[in-house]
Amino acid sequence: MPKLPVLKPRQVIQALERAGFVQTRQRGSHVRLQKGERLVTVPMHARDLNPTVLRSILRQAGMTQQELRAYL
Repeated sequence: MPKLPVLKPRQVIQALERAGFVQTRQRGSHVRLQKGERLVTVPMHARDLNPTVLRSILRQAGMTQQELRAYL
């Protein structure tokens, strides 16, 4: 399995929006996106996303690493 890319939260949100997700709300430092019944929460911190957090976001979105790279 290839290594996950190092990404900022804004880059992940933009990729998810290109994949068809829509930002539904922001509460504090967390943004929620939705596509159909799928809900994805992305923490909006200044630093890069931890690989574990990025894996969790991909699992919530039902995406693979290759699909994420295609939308970046």
